[in-house]
Amino acid sequence: MARRAAGSLHRLKNERCPLSLPARGRPAYLAPPRPAGGLLCHRLRLVDQLRAPLISNTARTTEALFLPPHSTAPRQLERREWETMVNSTRFVALFLLIGVAAPAVLAVTDGLLPNGDFAQRPDKSQMNGVVITGRHAVPCWEISGFVEYIEPGHREGDMILALPEGASAVRLGNDATIQQSMNVTRKTYYSISFITARSCAQAEKLNVSVDPEFGVLPVQTVYTSTGWDTYSWAFKARHSTVSLRIHNTGVEEDPACGPLIIAVAIKTLSPPHRTKGNLLRNGDFELGPYIFPGTPWGVLVPPILEDVHSPLPGWMIMSDTKVVKYVDAPHHAVPHGERAVELVAGRECALLQEVATVPGWSYRLSFSVGDAANGCKGSLAVEAYAARERLRVPYESLGTGGSKPAVLEFTAIANMTRVVFQSSDHLMTSNATLCGPVLDDVLLVGVRKPAARRLRL
Repeated sequence: MARRAAGSLHRLKNERCPLSLPARGRPAYLAPPRPAGGLLCHRLRLVDQLRAPLISNTARTTEALFLPPHSTAPRQLERREWETMVNSTRFVALFLLIGVAAPAVLAVTDGLLPNGDFAQRPDKSQMNGVVITGRHAVPCWEISGFVEYIEPGHREGDMILALPEGASAVRLGNDATIQQSMNVTRKTYYSISFITARSCAQAEKLNVSVDPEFGVLPVQTVYTSTGWDTYSWAFKARHSTVSLRIHNTGVEEDPACGPLIIAVAIKTLSPPHRTKGNLLRNGDFELGPYIFPGTPWGVLVPPILEDVHSPLPGWMIMSDTKVVKYVDAPHHAVPHGERAVELVAGRECALLQEVATVPGWSYRLSFSVGDAANGCKGSLAVEAYAARERLRVPYESLGTGGSKPAVLEFTAIANMTRVVFQSSDHLMTSNATLCGPVLDDVLLVGVRKPAARRLRL
């Protein structure tokens, strides 16, 4: 048992969660490789193996753990020196036991979560075919329910999509959950981004939560021609240690039916502030969720009516099931800066922000409308609303990029005014990717105060 424990120690020491794969063979959606930073994902089964031998009081166990087999050291050392060594090694063993038994909580930085790409596979002893049977079988993750591990090249008759080259995935079947504990900063806002795809169920939903907050994200609409979409969700950390859970709420006749997930990442969100000369927060959309490098489809921001918890700080998305798309300059044409929003759901979804106004004052709302250079051709249009005013901005797109400015002037009728944007129509590219007009550079300024009334004598 002592020798088995020594082997377990060796395996545990090398059982690390790399934050990325080696550059060779990496999927395109992952960032350049970074050092793991010494983060350990402790497997609970090793604790049981280590517990007994590490706290043993016998010299045999100490010798087996810390000396080579058949060592003659006890005979060559004086008795007092040997007792000192035994006591020292017992202390080291107890220290190691405490470290091993401690909860596996990992400090997170912006980017992929530890084993967030599921590249570290479960041990075959904890799998039945592709079904994962061990609760802690996937390094860095804890699972429950019907969860499958899908490796590169795996194909199944009921699967609509094949995995991207070099990717590994988990498939969340009936009542399945994956979760990971992590160290965060209290009272700080974070966004979660994950790449997912439907498999065989039709009305799939994922419940993403960090206690006490949660959000149910409908994933039944496929927005890209590849079938893979990146979704985002945001939360405020109430504690320094939190547990992220992604749960499939569906129960299908086939227990394996459920969404596939190939990557999970996190990003710290800075609180949005009004900049000088703009009454709106994050009007340039530079603050937003994490975008996986190499993903040309952007990030979907789901319906949410609480702007303080939005992955797109300062903005709310109003819809029952539809989303807006957050896009970046490396993969799309952006009118200004590095980020913008593409309105991909027509009138079924609206992007809005509430702003403090003074009734009777006049305001000017300016913004840019264009296309993302993603092949979205035809007559695009953005509709803007504020107070009692409405403006429709048409844009003829060639699908190669470009933008035009627009201005809406209105008079406030209340202390709070909603600024609302939506696309006029549903559009699709030639490869069946849902698309729409791009919105950027949203600026709201006060123009003039109402004229003062003179008192007649």
